[in-house]
Amino acid sequence: MTVNLTTSSKYDTFFLHQEEEGIEAFTKLMDQVSEKLQQVYADTTTPFIGKNPKEIEEEIKQIMHFPVNMQDSMDVLNEIEWPILKNSLHISHPKSMAHLHCPPLLPGIAAELIIAVLNQSMDSWDQSTAATYVENEMVKWLTDKVYYPPTAGGVFTSGGTQSNYMGLLLARDAFCHSFWNHNVQLRGLPADFHRLRIICSEDAHFTVQKAASQLGLGEQSVITVKTDEKHRMIVSEVEEKIDLLKEQDLLPFALVATCGTTDFGSIDPLKDLGVIAREQGIWLHVDAAYGGGLMLSHSNRDKLNGLENADSMTVDLHKLFFQPISCGAFLVKDQQHFRHIAYHADYLNPLNDEEEGILNLVNKSVQTTRRFDALKLFLSLKMVGTHTFGQMIDDTLTLASYTAGYMKELENIVIKNPVPEINTIIFRYQPRNAEKLTIDLCEINRSIQQALLHSGKGVIAKTSVNGKTFLKLTLLNPRTKQEDIHSLLTEIETMGAELINGGLQS
Repeated sequence: MTVNLTTSSKYDTFFLHQEEEGIEAFTKLMDQVSEKLQQVYADTTTPFIGKNPKEIEEEIKQIMHFPVNMQDSMDVLNEIEWPILKNSLHISHPKSMAHLHCPPLLPGIAAELIIAVLNQSMDSWDQSTAATYVENEMVKWLTDKVYYPPTAGGVFTSGGTQSNYMGLLLARDAFCHSFWNHNVQLRGLPADFHRLRIICSEDAHFTVQKAASQLGLGEQSVITVKTDEKHRMIVSEVEEKIDLLKEQDLLPFALVATCGTTDFGSIDPLKDLGVIAREQGIWLHVDAAYGGGLMLSHSNRDKLNGLENADSMTVDLHKLFFQPISCGAFLVKDQQHFRHIAYHADYLNPLNDEEEGILNLVNKSVQTTRRFDALKLFLSLKMVGTHTFGQMIDDTLTLASYTAGYMKELENIVIKNPVPEINTIIFRYQPRNAEKLTIDLCEINRSIQQALLHSGKGVIAKTSVNGKTFLKLTLLNPRTKQEDIHSLLTEIETMGAELINGGLQS
C-alpha cells in the first residue's frame, strides 16, 4: 500500500530551521513584531489606556476567531494592536508603580527570544545539553552571593509561590525523617502529622498558608506571630510561641521569616531568628522573594545580614532583578535535602545517569518540563554588569526615601512607613480637617486609586492596614524620577479634594 505524505517543505515557513526558507520567515516575522512593538511604545504616553474590564473583555472576544486558512502575519499583528498590545498595562512606564512587578531589562527580553527559539526542557540533560550547566552555574552564583556554603544547591522556579512551597515541603519531609524515621515520599504523612506546626509572622505572604494546605497539613498548622511597629516579627513572641506549642505536645518544624513583606518591605530579624531555629532544631526558611535582590546592592546589602543562616530561601528574579516574568529561584543550604523530592523515570533520569555523572535537574524540582529561565539572569548580568545592577537597585531605594520625605511635607497625605525598608511606601489621602467631615476616607482612597488607573495618570495599588484602606507605591522602576512622584501626588491631592467636594471633574 502506498501512503502519500505531505512534503515537509510545505511547513518550512512555520518553523525556524537550518534552511533558507525558515531563516527568512523567522527574520521577517521578528522584524514585523519588533516594528509593531516600537510603534506601540512610541505612541504610549500613559501606563494604562484607562478602559474598564468589561470594555477590554468585549474587545478580546471580538478577536477570538480563527481562520481555516493561514492569515498574513502583519494583518494579525494589526488586529491585536488595540485589543491586546494597547490595552495592556505598560509596566515600564515610570508611573506604573502598583505591585512588585518590575520593568524588564532588555537583555532579559532578548533572552526570552533565545529561550523560545532553543526551546530547551530543563528536566533532563539530553533535552538541555548546555542549558543544564548554565542553570547549575547560575545557582552557584546565587548561593555564593547569599554566602551559602559549598554544600548548597538550588533550582530555578516560576516564582515565590513555588519556592515557598518547596521550602516547606523539604522542611516537612526532613523533619519526618529525622524525628520519626518516616519517609513521607514512600509512606505518606505519618500518623501524628496533625501535630506539625509552621511559625511565621502575621505579615508573612499568604503562600505560607497555601503551601501548608497543599502539603496536607491544613491552614490550622500555621501559627502566626505578632509584628512590631515596623511590621517585623517579634523575636520574644517567636520564643513564646515555640515554648507554648511544645507544652501542648505540638511539633514546630519550620520557621518562616520574611525578607521584604509585600506591603511594607519589612525584613524580619534574620540573625536572631537563625539563632532560635538552630537552638530549637527548627528548619528556617526565608521568603526573600522581594528583598533578596539586595544581594547586589552597594549600600543596602547589610539589610540581608543573617540570610545565610536560612536552611532554604526564596529569591524572585522578576522583582528587584528586573527580569521578565517568570523567573525565580529556590536555594537550599544542603542540597542533599533534594532527595526528598527526587524520583527516577527510566525514560528521563534513570539512576545510572547519576552513576555516570550526568546532571538531570528534574531531581531538584517539583516540575518536570521547565523553561531555560536562567539565561535571562545570565545575559542581564553579562550585558548590564553587577555594578550598574547594584546602582539601579540602590536608586530605587533612594527614590523611596525621597518620596517618603516629600510626602511628610504634604498636609493632606498621611504616610504609614516614613522610613521605607526597601522601596514600597504605604500612605493615604487624609485632609487636615478629616475628623470634621462626614466622609468615608477608605472609599475616597479607593476611588483615587481607581480614578488614577482609568484616567491613565498613574497605576498605584491599594491595601488594607488595620482595617483601613491605604494607597501603595512600589518603586521598582529605576527610571522613575522625582518629577514623576511630584505630579502623581499632585493628582492624588487634586482628586481627593474633588471627591470630597462632590465628585471628580471630567
